[in-house]
Amino acid sequence: MKKTIQVTINGRTYTEDVEPRLLLAHFLRENIGLTGTHVGCVIGECGACSILLNGRLVKSCLLFAPQADGKEILTIEGLAANGALHPIQEAFVQCYGLQCGYCTPGMILAAHYLLMKNPDPTEEDIRKGLEGNLCMCTGYMQIVEAVKEAAKKLK
Repeated sequence: MKKTIQVTINGRTYTEDVEPRLLLAHFLRENIGLTGTHVGCVIGECGACSILLNGRLVKSCLLFAPQADGKEILTIEGLAANGALHPIQEAFVQCYGLQCGYCTPGMILAAHYLLMKNPDPTEEDIRKGLEGNLCMCTGYMQIVEAVKEAAKKLK
């Protein structure tokens, strides 16, 4: 039995009929077509599926789509505006904070959430803020530098 949900994603409202057990990550990718939300581990360990739900950082592989009913979602696609990258996205490019790119959308949204709460983080704050997101390629130094650079850009 499908459930009708209404969600606002990146400022646009969607009304969809979904299976109650459909993961939010799959809903975003398959129903809405926003493939920037990556599905990695499906157990909440890697953070590749991180999004903002009502302003809070969550792992969309741990939620069912009906749990987002009536809520606002921000995905990686919602950060860029008018064809221009968000300063955090720019900083990741500038500082080589990505390699294969699989973790990058979730990492950028985790950085965005961190910088919303703490616009002037220390290196320790950055590492703590990103600890729920795993990267197999970069060694994290470039990611930490990218978040530092983004904090400067956002001031």
